[in-house]
Amino acid sequence: MSSDTSGGSTTLTAGTGESGAGRRGRSGGGFAAGPVGRNLGLVVALVILCIVGIVTAGDRFADVDNVLTILRLASVIGVVSIGMTFVIIGGGIDLSVGALAALASVWATTLATQQMAEDVHWIVMVFTALAVGAVAGLVNGVVIAYGRLAAFIATLAMLAAARGLAEIIANRRTQIVRDQDFLSFFAGDVLGVPTLVIIFALVAVAGWVLLNRTTFGRRTFAVGGNAEAARLAGIRVQRHTVKLYVLSGITCGIAAVMIMARTTTGSSTHGTLWELDAIAAVVIGGTLLIGGRGTIVGTVLGVLIFTTLGNVFTLNNLSSSAQAVARGVIIILAVMLQQRLATGGFSFRRPTAGPPAGGPVTAGAPAGAVSGGTTADGAPGGTVQAPTR
Repeated sequence: MSSDTSGGSTTLTAGTGESGAGRRGRSGGGFAAGPVGRNLGLVVALVILCIVGIVTAGDRFADVDNVLTILRLASVIGVVSIGMTFVIIGGGIDLSVGALAALASVWATTLATQQMAEDVHWIVMVFTALAVGAVAGLVNGVVIAYGRLAAFIATLAMLAAARGLAEIIANRRTQIVRDQDFLSFFAGDVLGVPTLVIIFALVAVAGWVLLNRTTFGRRTFAVGGNAEAARLAGIRVQRHTVKLYVLSGITCGIAAVMIMARTTTGSSTHGTLWELDAIAAVVIGGTLLIGGRGTIVGTVLGVLIFTTLGNVFTLNNLSSSAQAVARGVIIILAVMLQQRLATGGFSFRRPTAGPPAGGPVTAGAPAGAVSGGTTADGAPGGTVQAPTR
């Protein structure tokens, strides 16, 4: 509250322009609603899973080879999840990631591509996979941003089209990777750490820097939080949306290279249901499905939690059906929890923090009292003139 005296009268104005409801909506979640609190909770969940694994499976779980197996399995879907994180924070969704990885792996292992790789270098296969993923992501982005088609529908159509094109190119056959140098590089290890795990770590670090330390990341949060406000602030929302889907496509290309090295094949069946695994990991990691909030660290922890859970189930001879049920329950609980933290209740509405557009409002002012003047606590909208003393 501030006081301004002129001409024998006193004008009272609101100091912050933020209503009590807005303050409650902003701080209602406390520490647990912040990124540090959410990530700490994920770390605790991962530690509990590891304890359960040690108790139920003993040395089989704690064995170094088993730990490396978990990390290898997490690496491929983890790279896809990093790209998915950007898309979802930006207010979109990508259901085509698995199909794009399959298409990229098939295209990169055709006879023509592998012959070119033998003549030049195996890096040709890598560039091919990245280019296929980027072009497919570009198509997704253009259709969504400029064609104004819902992201769910556009990427669902791409899922079907990319998978079908992969089957046509491969003639529904599995293509074998013949370049031994390619396999030696990507299937090897550095100081005992698998190359696939190192690639995942590098992609995660690059994603964290891009999201938290660049203008691109800030614009991603802005577009996902409120696209219209971002547009009015000068952000080219359509162009930025296209970039997000291209980025997702590139991560699919990287994942395709990784799955080619792990399986020594390119196949139209690669990446089946990856879109669900990636979305689940991103949601578990604390990224809001409505956009505007998320962390790369949370996504990495979400991937590790799901992979560790599957490993514990496998070591205890539990069926894949039981794993699917557990995964579904975890996803539902995670979404309900994040909505609770974001809005203060089990609602899918965005939290309302701050006054309505048009001017400042204070406690006690009637709703919508946002006329050009300022307001005082307990007074109607407008400027209140205190009588001259």
